[in-house]
Amino acid sequence: MINDPLKIFVTIVENKDLSQEAEELYLSHPNVSSQIQSLEEELGTKLVNSSSKHLELTQSGEIYYEYAKQILLLQEKAKQEIKRISNVLTGNLKVGASYTIGEYILPFVVAEFAAQYPKVEIETSIANTREIIQGVQANSLDIALVEGEVDHHSDILVRPLMEDEIILLVPNQHPLARLPIVTHEHLQDQVWILRESGSGTRAFSDKLFQEWGIKARKSYIFGSGQAIKQAVTAGLGIALVSRWIVRKELNAKELKTIRIKGNPLTRSFYLIGPKNHETSEAMEVFTEQLLTLESTTWRKLGKKGIVI
Repeated sequence: MINDPLKIFVTIVENKDLSQEAEELYLSHPNVSSQIQSLEEELGTKLVNSSSKHLELTQSGEIYYEYAKQILLLQEKAKQEIKRISNVLTGNLKVGASYTIGEYILPFVVAEFAAQYPKVEIETSIANTREIIQGVQANSLDIALVEGEVDHHSDILVRPLMEDEIILLVPNQHPLARLPIVTHEHLQDQVWILRESGSGTRAFSDKLFQEWGIKARKSYIFGSGQAIKQAVTAGLGIALVSRWIVRKELNAKELKTIRIKGNPLTRSFYLIGPKNHETSEAMEVFTEQLLTLESTTWRKLGKKGIVI
């Protein structure tokens, strides 16, 4: 039974039917009428012009109704905030990520969330972008973070998360390593280290090669950013990679990055989820935290990545 006059007032106004709402609120019709009358006496004005069943708002009632809705909304937000800071948020969360994000960013994001909400059970899955998108479509993932362009899918909600810089990585002894800057011509007829098909990084490099008309002398395919780093370190070839995956190596001068003439190469990281999927409170809070992270927080996470 609801005894909150404010909530009763808003509920019956939205339904415009005293009898039906009385039943849904588990109150008698006279009880509902009495609650409205008490509000009117407290405010010193008439709020509704009612017949035996239907009602219409007076001018004062319309004003009070608008403010009452806002008050109830703020009350609910306050309850949610109190629940969150009390660490009572519970539930299960299945989070997916493409390799770059999953290996170098997601662990820190999950760690910060878990420290604040330890009662939420989190299961993570890491795969290439195409496989993660398929996981979201199959509802086996509640939410996911992916890199690169995400094709339009009617069943997926896509939101931009942050910008990522793509850099040219070369072995320290490579001829290009002696140049302060390279042009598209320098990139012709090179041995390239590439990610597998379905990877966001591979899609980015394929598009770039097509735009610049780059032909590789030879290419080697590896299934993770870690493997590509090792291949470049071993002198196998050059690669386009996210700056996130080589922060530690660049800091230690184990690898070298060369600037490509023109504007910096960037792509977007995206937050994706099922469009018509019922969301849990844990998923809503996790999503909200990701979308409200500021650029300074991302840089802090990046600095953490250098020292691990």
